[in-house]
Amino acid sequence: MVRTSGRRVSGVALALAAALALAACGPAPWNLPNAGGETPTPTPSRSASAAPQPVPNDLSSGSTQRKLQAGAVAADVNYWSTLSMDRWTASALKPVSLSMTTTVTPNDGQQVGLQRVSMIAVPANATTTFAPLEAQVDQSNQTAGYPVLNPYSYSQTFNIGEVPAEATFVTLQFTYEFLVQTTPTSNEYAKQTTTDSLTVAIAGQD
Repeated sequence: MVRTSGRRVSGVALALAAALALAACGPAPWNLPNAGGETPTPTPSRSASAAPQPVPNDLSSGSTQRKLQAGAVAADVNYWSTLSMDRWTASALKPVSLSMTTTVTPNDGQQVGLQRVSMIAVPANATTTFAPLEAQVDQSNQTAGYPVLNPYSYSQTFNIGEVPAEATFVTLQFTYEFLVQTTPTSNEYAKQTTTDSLTVAIAGQD
């Protein structure tokens, strides 16, 4: 009887030890998927906000030059402002000056005149285009217009008045109308027209 009891006790001890060993080899309950019956909440990802795009400015260097073509007339135009760009605020009076000379091809001795120049300022921002300001016009009272054939030149200054406070830039739309003498001795002129535009940034208010 004593030997039988000893064998049973030893067998029970071995079984218990094996069970504990198997339990020790398995994952801990808190590491099991869905432990506790709760579904893990995904962490929302953060999307980087788009960086604001810089406002283009054709006068950022102080001036800009353009080559324009109007039929047989080639015009070299220089634009600049005497007001520094950091002072081009919405409420400021903002001057833009231009100078122009032209050549004509073929050059048979005929004259080239600038009959009319107009400028329209259109304020805007990234999402809205505001009503244009009143057009400014320089109309020549000479029959043949202002002489602009090199070495003669044309100069003028236009002023852009107050624009909406929400505007971040203004587009300046220029129209040039030329009169080209048909022959060096003729009293008849051919009309040629070309356009140009500048974008100038509006500085924030101090």
